[in-house]
Amino acid sequence: MEPTAITLFLLSVSLVLYVLLGYPLLLGVVARRRARPVRKRNQELSVSIILPVRDGEPWIRAKLNSLLALDYPSNLLEIFVISDGSVDGTDDIVREYAFAGVQLIRIRRGGKPAALNAGMIRATGEILFFTDVRQLLGSECLRRLVNGFSDSQVGVVSGELVLRDGVDSTQAKVSLYWRYETWIRSHLSEIDSVLGASGCVYAMRRELAVPLPKQTLLDDVYLPLAALFKGYRVIIERAARAYDSPVGLQSEFLRKVRTLAGVYQILREYPELLGSRNRMRIHFLSHKIGRLVLPHALIIMAVTGWWLPAAWRDGAVVAQAIFYAFCALDPWIPEEWLVKPVTSASRAFLVMMTAAFCAGPAFLFGGNLWIDTRARPSVQKVHVELQ
Repeated sequence: MEPTAITLFLLSVSLVLYVLLGYPLLLGVVARRRARPVRKRNQELSVSIILPVRDGEPWIRAKLNSLLALDYPSNLLEIFVISDGSVDGTDDIVREYAFAGVQLIRIRRGGKPAALNAGMIRATGEILFFTDVRQLLGSECLRRLVNGFSDSQVGVVSGELVLRDGVDSTQAKVSLYWRYETWIRSHLSEIDSVLGASGCVYAMRRELAVPLPKQTLLDDVYLPLAALFKGYRVIIERAARAYDSPVGLQSEFLRKVRTLAGVYQILREYPELLGSRNRMRIHFLSHKIGRLVLPHALIIMAVTGWWLPAAWRDGAVVAQAIFYAFCALDPWIPEEWLVKPVTSASRAFLVMMTAAFCAGPAFLFGGNLWIDTRARPSVQKVHVELQ
């Protein structure tokens, strides 16, 4: 048992280190040496803005004001708000903006994919701009996205979601995790393409858009991949910004379960992701699949640590015990304690790993996984969204 335990332990440690540190470092080196610049110039194309929403009364007015404040010619814009069976005041508020050309499309509750499909059918613009109800947009956001399409090889341009600083250490670590993800995505964009967009702020050529299957969990991956497999690039324009606030760990856990379950679903819809047609295959395996495998590697490390040779066992077991103790004690450690940044980071990481572990069973047995993680002004409320 001892040789097997050593092998499994070392393989698991190597996998964890590669996915979390090794791959990002290698990616940074490759991006410096093999970057593919995007040819950008100022241009103005016709744009269809597609905003799906269900029961978005707390945010819809601010969102529409944000859209109308975009630095872009209004005569080149059409704005569609697709209300997915909203039962609050969303529809009435949208109707108030008819004077500005905002068009309300009300559909029976069919889910976000159905809402997006309804918008894409009506859209006539050369570019489709997808956004969500909660995040506000920078005034230059759309112009920056459209400029990216001056390069004929670009099919999708994703903006950057900027998370404001969290109000406590756990929210701050969620924000830190998102910055880590953004760093990886930015370097993927530099060498070729990202394997998905930021769902609240991305645009694509209308001729590349395809209908979404009814139960699609990750429209912002499904649609960009359609462009990728037609030979186009999917890039990030960091100057095209949407702004949001980080949520608590409970809400982030639910969101990660959905998004990671969506990776399993995407594999079913695009099996060629694992084949030679995917020019980004090594990155898909290292970034996306690696994240799904990480929690299993951690479990193997925890189990095999007990069967290591005595010289290794104590260090391996004690180190893991300290890590999990930090995670367990974090909710009770005051914010002002010096150890708090370490415990909150450990807890946030463990929550993400637990979400990755739950993603597979959730995909197989979880039914509808559309979870709303939106934070209302005074309380974070979790409920089923766009089911």
